[in-house]
Amino acid sequence: MPITPATATHSSSSGAADAILLELVDENGVTIGTAEKLSAHQPPGRLHRAFSVFLFDERGRLLLQQRALGKYHSPGVWSNTCCGHPYPGEAPFAAAARRTYEELGVSPSLLAEAGTVRYNHPDPASGLVEQEYNHLYVGLVQTAPRPDPEEVAETAFVSPAELNERHAKDTFSAWFMTVLDAARPAVRELTGPSAGW
Repeated sequence: MPITPATATHSSSSGAADAILLELVDENGVTIGTAEKLSAHQPPGRLHRAFSVFLFDERGRLLLQQRALGKYHSPGVWSNTCCGHPYPGEAPFAAAARRTYEELGVSPSLLAEAGTVRYNHPDPASGLVEQEYNHLYVGLVQTAPRPDPEEVAETAFVSPAELNERHAKDTFSAWFMTVLDAARPAVRELTGPSAGW
């Protein structure tokens, strides 16, 4: 049976609502099991599969999102277009396209793989830890975002210079620069030299 959001859950022993499961991986990105989402982020963190999406408009500007204030992990911080976790058994590419639409109401007109990056980033505000094997994607967006307010507080398209200004004054996710730097070769290939990435 294919694993869907409905089947990627389990009941806790306390009878609490079903919990989202993540795919645990080894250092090579090979699946080794599953864990409940929040428990995987408790210190010291358990290495799990994730994805990060970077979408650009026709002018080569990056679409940023500010995470909704109600999110349990890194609320209110700015980050890349979309990031998240595939359900167990879900292809990272499919998860990236799915969550981009769920969070921002847009379907990329192009979405391409941009490699992987492995990192360990504690979040000082929440005390949670991102131990992730992250699949990176770059793409183009040609429609205006229609963000889900439960997920996204605000969006902005930025040039490299505007990103530098914003990064100096606003709070960004602990993982943002790591994933952006890892994706830069693909970003440059996608946006061309004139965009300045």
